[in-house]
Amino acid sequence: MTIGEAARRSGISEKMIRHYEAIGLITARREANGYRVYAEPDIAVLRFIRHARDLAFPLEEVRRLLALWRDGGRASAEVRRIALDHVAALEAKARSLDAIAASLRHLAAHCHGDERPDCPILDELEGRTHDEDRTDGGGDELRALRARGDLGDPVEGPGRGGAGRPRRRPGGGRDAPAA
Repeated sequence: MTIGEAARRSGISEKMIRHYEAIGLITARREANGYRVYAEPDIAVLRFIRHARDLAFPLEEVRRLLALWRDGGRASAEVRRIALDHVAALEAKARSLDAIAASLRHLAAHCHGDERPDCPILDELEGRTHDEDRTDGGGDELRALRARGDLGDPVEGPGRGGAGRPRRRPGGGRDAPAA
């Protein structure tokens, strides 16, 4: 079947199928004219990848899970360990996002939102904080995460890179997806 049919049947775009082939997650057979040809086992692999990505597994973990899935002699303990490590990463990401939301709530609560030019939100973005003025203890979680280096990227999570998603460049364009 063609890449278009494979995309329809797997729920993955043609562009992402090409990307997964480029990074070695899937290998398509090529016809003499260079067109990719997919069979049922390829669709199963693509669906596996889609489901793993739906669960926010980074591409390197998807690669490991695919290898285990293909290995009939695998130990389920390894799969379980990968899943639980991912749960821990997701929980750390959730804590990071909660700390960011608390900090932004605090900053928004202290922004007058009127014609005055002073704004604690802009001060925070500049690096001048008002945390020392806080009496509610808010911001402590964010400071602790920042001090431990666990804050990471708010979308990708602590210690995470691109996880296969395109990164925004300052000019608004996109870089190639991170592997």
